[in-house]
Amino acid sequence: MEEIKNAYETVFILSSKLDEQATAALVTKFKDLIAENGTVDGVDEWGKRRLAYEINKETEGYYVLINFTSVPAFTAELDRIYKITDGVIRSLIIRKEA
Repeated sequence: MEEIKNAYETVFILSSKLDEQATAALVTKFKDLIAENGTVDGVDEWGKRRLAYEINKETEGYYVLINFTSVPAFTAELDRIYKITDGVIRSLIIRKEA
């Protein structure tokens, strides 16, 4: 029996202290991770934006939005990886309604 797959979107903010190569490497890392466990429907890199409030003494961050489809169990693992990855300031995963 095939597992049920849901549509999700995730936004993560990377530290503005990272250089361009490190930022690109992290974006690629997360895209590849999602692709291994589901399908990437779209990637939208918003670039550097001012944060609404200071986080860890930083006022800017690099925003990335990824739309993807996967099994529900993967989102918990993705969230865990966001939390242990240096350079990720904030992250959010939301299930989209059909």
